[in-house]
This record gives sequence, structure tokens and C-alpha cells, in this order.
Amino acid sequence: MRAALLYSAAGSLLLSTLAGAPDTTDPTGAAERRGTAVAAARAKAAGVDFGPCPDAQDLPGSMRCGTVRVPLDYARPDGEQIELSVSRARATRKDPRGGGHQVLRQGALVHNPGGPGATGLYFPLIGLLPEWKRIAAAYDLVGYAPRGVGRSAPLSCTDPKQYFTGPSQAPARPSVSYKKERIAGAKAYARGCAERAGDALRHYHSLNNARDLDVLRAALGEERLTFMGSSYGTYFGALYATLFPAHVRRMVFDSAVHPGPGRIGYRNHLARSAAFERRWADFRAWIARHDDVYGLGTTAREVLRGYERASARLAAEPAGGKVGPGQLKEALLQAASYDDLWPHRAHALSAYLKGDAEPLIEQAEQHPEAAAEAENSRAVYLAVECNDAPWPTDWAVWDRDNTRLARVAPFATWDNVWTNLPCAFWPVPRQRPLDVGTGPGELPPTLVLAAERDAVTPYDGALALHGRLAGSVLVTERDAGTHGLAGGPNACVNGQVEAYLLEGRLPGRRAECAPHAEPRPSAPQAGPKLSAPHAEPEPTAPDRAGAAAHGSVR
Repeated sequence: MRAALLYSAAGSLLLSTLAGAPDTTDPTGAAERRGTAVAAARAKAAGVDFGPCPDAQDLPGSMRCGTVRVPLDYARPDGEQIELSVSRARATRKDPRGGGHQVLRQGALVHNPGGPGATGLYFPLIGLLPEWKRIAAAYDLVGYAPRGVGRSAPLSCTDPKQYFTGPSQAPARPSVSYKKERIAGAKAYARGCAERAGDALRHYHSLNNARDLDVLRAALGEERLTFMGSSYGTYFGALYATLFPAHVRRMVFDSAVHPGPGRIGYRNHLARSAAFERRWADFRAWIARHDDVYGLGTTAREVLRGYERASARLAAEPAGGKVGPGQLKEALLQAASYDDLWPHRAHALSAYLKGDAEPLIEQAEQHPEAAAEAENSRAVYLAVECNDAPWPTDWAVWDRDNTRLARVAPFATWDNVWTNLPCAFWPVPRQRPLDVGTGPGELPPTLVLAAERDAVTPYDGALALHGRLAGSVLVTERDAGTHGLAGGPNACVNGQVEAYLLEGRLPGRRAECAPHAEPRPSAPQAGPKLSAPHAEPEPTAPDRAGAAAHGSVR
């Protein structure tokens, strides 16, 4: 009943006029179509000159790197060009089941991990993991940094040295003065984006990400694209399928963003805040079931009171002078996204309340050496989110809608507001969201993966995408909520992905998988660390595994 109330609250909010001044250019117009065709033809002729990766000392020798040139503005393909960083590991052609059989190479599998603002450059390393060896045998694994990310024409909106501001507060009922402070910060951040990026800022959006993907396809020598998009990567993957259906071979949409034009941006984030409340309750219930390990109470309500005590104590005295309520909240927001973090986060909370702050400090503090990457990721995230669609420009709308929502979904609502609030003051014209969809026979069969209790991309997004792409198949992990399924702990889901990518074989229109096993409680000495201070919990299952192989988890 409570979950129904949450979604009802998010869906029934009265929303006034969203941000004006949308870009009046037809997103599928002739100029952009011609520009994409011109850029793709040039990329096909040039190819990609793969060589050693810039940080080759940290990477296995099988992965090589290169660049692909794309127009900053597809309406002007002969104008300013930018370079996208690309990585590749060749198909091994070795059957991991043994026998010495050669596996037929099926081309390139391009992956985007989402964000917006996440890099996919380390994706090819995922082929080193057992769950991916069959796919790595048949496909060249290709990752890339989208425009704005890393070395790909990087965006920045503020001095990275000033980026981490912990310890920070996270009031569940922010005061008027606190709200004014956050509004001023959002305005300053939006101004910083405009000042640092100039006129180029308007060209960092999902439609151009989809066009970049077609140029990358051509540069790789692929007549048709095989693509896996995770989280946000599903959205511009869906744009790609709509714009270039004849260029699609196979596509996996892992944890789908709701692609409806009326949902892109502001309304999707209202739905996300509601979904996080449900998943936070799942996490607390799991902790309560293991009270013998963590001692935080035998009910989810008792665990909540423990969290509130910890937050109040950190507000008065930050742990190690570095970790306040904001850092604790960010750590737990990550846990609401990925249940493999549950034992680490529960242990840290338990230890802190029992007098040992070290696990919490290690998991939740912000690390200055990661500031530049985190600031770049946030700059791209906001550029794409704010450019993609109109947002409310009147603070009163945000305040009204989120005050109502926070009454039933207090855990993530205000953090989500502060993350996205620069979009209220964004200084460049917005895109008009494309109405994603394909008719019967326009697109080859595609695969949509979704966890029923996913908080980052609520399940209704997968249902909507499945309904919009004719011939798509939806595979649902029931009663589970980890964000990003491919290559994760569910053998049923992984079997569906392998059958599709390796054989083109799909189940009926819909299929279900039982949930993967819950994590086992433990009291580890250390756990995964955070590197970004905002409430946009990304890395997906493929990206996290690849990052782990590289030695870090974003």
C-alpha cells in the first residue's frame, strides 16, 4: 500500500509550465541527418587507429585505444570537430568451455554505462571476468568516453579543487535559509558551466550522443550496430534505434530510463525519488533480518532510528572531521542502488553507532584525488540532463512538488532536488525530447532488462520502452532491485543476454527470472568507496565489474 502511495504522490503532483526557450530545431531535421551522414562517411574512411592506451601502464595489453572525430554541431558537419576516446579488446575467438574450438567473430559490441557523465573506456576489461568470456570470445568489446567525458572534449563547470565540500548536511526538512543557500549554489554552478563551456554547452545532449554513436559505428567498420546501453545509456540507445533503425543489428537496454517525452528530465526524477524510498525500506528490512550481525534492530523502523541517530551525531561532530550527514546519505543512496553494497554499508553504520567511525570514514569520505573526475562527471551529467528537456524555472514549483513528495518519500527527495537544481537556471536553450518508438518491422528484435524494484530507473520505464519498440522482449528480474543486470549475479538474466547476443535467440514477448540471492551479512574490514558527491548513483553491472578489474569502483 505504501509503495502505491509513493507512486501516486509522484504522479499526482501539479506541475506548472516547464522551462521555456526550447530549441526549435527539428531534432530529426534535414541538417542534422545530413551532418550525421557526412560525419559517418568520413569516419568510415578514416577508421580508428588503435594503439597503446594513455594509461597503458595500468591496463592489460589486450586493450587498445584510439579516437574518433565527430562534429560539435551536426547541423554544421564542416565546423568545429571534437575527438571521442575509444577503447577496444579484440574478440578472443577462444571457447571458454575448452575443446580448442574457434569461436565465430560477430563484430563489435559497443557499451555505454550511463550517467550521463560516466566513461565506458574500461568496459573491454570486463572480458577478463568469467561471466563475460563467452561474449568476449565472439565480440570485440568496445568502450568509449562520450562527448564531454574524460579526454572527449571534457566539460567543467567549477574548479575541481573547490568541488568536494564535505562534511555537508542533509536535512530531511530543509529550512528556508538552507534552501536559499542551495538555490544560490545552483545558480552559480549553472553560470560556471556557461562561462567555462561557452556556446559549445548547448551541443552536449542525448540526441548528439545518439549521432556520435552512429559515427562510432561507422569508424569501427560496422554496417549495423550491436550495442548495450545501461541506465541512461538505454535512453540515447533508444534515440539511436528511433533515428537509425536500419543501422541496428542487436541492442540490449539494461535498466531502462522511461523514454516518454513528458517524462524526460523533471518528472523522471520525481519518480526516482519515490522509488528510492521503497528500496531504502528493502535495505533496512534486510539489516533487521540480520540483527544478530549488525545489532541495529529487528525491524526496519528500528534501523531507521539508528540511521537518524547517526545522522544527528554526524551533524554535531563529523566523523574524522570529513564525514557529515551528507556523506552518510550518499553512501546509503549507493546501497539502495546495489545490494552487493549492503553488507559494507550496514557494517559501517553499525560500527559507527558502537563507537568505531573508521569503516564509515573509509566508505563515505570524499577523496581529493578523485575531485577532477567527479567534477567532470557532474558537469556532463547536468549538461545533458538540463539540455535534453524543459525543466521548471520557478523555484516555487520545485519547492511545492518536492515538499509534497518528501512527506511520503523523505530519503532521497531533497538530495535529488539539490543534484538537479541547476537545470532551473540553465543558460542555454533546451531540446525538445524526441518521441521514441518504432513500428513493426522497422527494427530488429531488441532485449530490455529490468529489475522490478530498481530505484535508479523505476520499472515503469522498462515497461514504457518495451511498449514503444516494436518486437522488443522484456526480461524482468522479479522482486529484486539492483541497478544494472547484465553480467551480474543472476544466471537466468545472463543466460538470456548470452542467447540473444551470441545466437540472436529471444524468449517470448516477456520473460521472468527469479531474484538473485540476497547478499550474505558480513563485517568486512573495508568496502567500496564513493567518488562522487551527488545523488546520481551510477555504475552499472558491466561498468562496475570493469572498474573493479581496473582497480577502482566509481
